Amino acid sequence: MSLDAAQEVAVEIAASQAECFAAILDFERYPEWSSAVTQARILERDRAGVGRIVEFHIDAKIKTLRYVLEYQHKKPTQLTWHSIDGDIESIEGIYRFKKLAPTRTEASCRQEIRLGFWLPGPLRRLAERTALAQSVNEFKAHVERAADPAPRSRSGRRAS
Repeated sequence: MSLDAAQEVAVEIAASQAECFAAILDFERYPEWSSAVTQARILERDRAGVGRIVEFHIDAKIKTLRYVLEYQHKKPTQLTWHSIDGDIESIEGIYRFKKLAPTRTEASCRQEIRLGFWLPGPLRRLAERTALAQSVNEFKAHVERAADPAPRSRSGRRAS
């Protein structure tokens, strides 16, 4: 992974390391929490039944893009991926989960995307940085909702 083109985002999540790791491996639920993912389909599973090769369709506003990622993981701390097919030239990434406390986890995601089609450099970098930050923040919200299912008011506060 090139240091120049890679983007990285880190957040603290109010959930256990195990909850974060289970959520990131639940590929088929990505469309429920990721606004960009319209479809996720596991094409191949590893011996433990975890998705190893996964096809995604994402709404890139201009058009829907399809790509297939191959995953490897080290439970419960790391998930890595690289693209093996699709509309995007290449994608490589890593999610790391660091236990801070029993119900606090630092999640960091580092990813490099080579689109394979022309987009002005500043616009491309802004799109990549914004998309990664949005994805990580949507993941955080998804995991925290699952870890704390207490009803919330419209303001996001717990209902009394």
